[in-house]
Amino acid sequence: MRFDNRTALITGGTQGIGASIAIALAKAGASVVIHGLVRDAAAEATLAACQTYCSANAAHSHLVLADLMVDPNESITPLCNQVTSLVGSIDLLVNNAGAFIDKPFLDMNVETFEKTFRLNVASGYFITQFFARRWIESRKQGRVLFTGSINGFLAEPNHTAYDASKAAVAGLVRSLCVALAPHNIRVNSIAPGLVQTPLTNQVLVSDPATLEWMKLHTPNNQVPNADSCAGAALFLLSDLAEHIHGQTIFIDGGMSAWQQPDLPNNLRQ
Repeated sequence: MRFDNRTALITGGTQGIGASIAIALAKAGASVVIHGLVRDAAAEATLAACQTYCSANAAHSHLVLADLMVDPNESITPLCNQVTSLVGSIDLLVNNAGAFIDKPFLDMNVETFEKTFRLNVASGYFITQFFARRWIESRKQGRVLFTGSINGFLAEPNHTAYDASKAAVAGLVRSLCVALAPHNIRVNSIAPGLVQTPLTNQVLVSDPATLEWMKLHTPNNQVPNADSCAGAALFLLSDLAEHIHGQTIFIDGGMSAWQQPDLPNNLRQ
């Protein structure tokens, strides 16, 4: 799959799944605009990797910064205008920015709940709206990919706001498909299960027992790294997926297909 002469914006693209998608797109010939919150070591490393591939492909790479957890009126339009001033137009949009900042349900407060939905749902909604308006005006076939989660379909204890936000993303993908497919704009998503990223590794590396437990409760007995998500992402953004609209690909080692992985002994047959 090649993406020569195409430009992609990847939100939350400085580390983890977003960085893997950004680097894979750059390697496949795309110019990339990587969004992040701060210009830290992870952002510099991702930008450097993208620059290496982009230089070899006569493409370009950029880093833009914005806090998408604040009021969308204060963050979305300035970010999108900055991207437009850098590259003119984009062809591919990857709405990957997201975070887990949950509290137990009985301890949840309005501020934390709203921050979760601003970043995980509203940012992708309004960034897509910004570029979709321009694609429709110029009659360009845009492609949009959301990073959802298995948590949007299967609940996890003490993840009420996060789970609800990812369920909203799943519904949003279908709704945007209906709204934008008539304009030749494709919208799809990936839904990873547990993936080893800098964030999750803080737990998995320090607690090997948790890692082994997750492997035992996944049919393929693996917890993949972020690069495992890039292939599915590029497929959905590519011409190979020309007639795929409003769909979600699970990247979970079969976890979502497993009804009850740990049945009590008295229920086993």
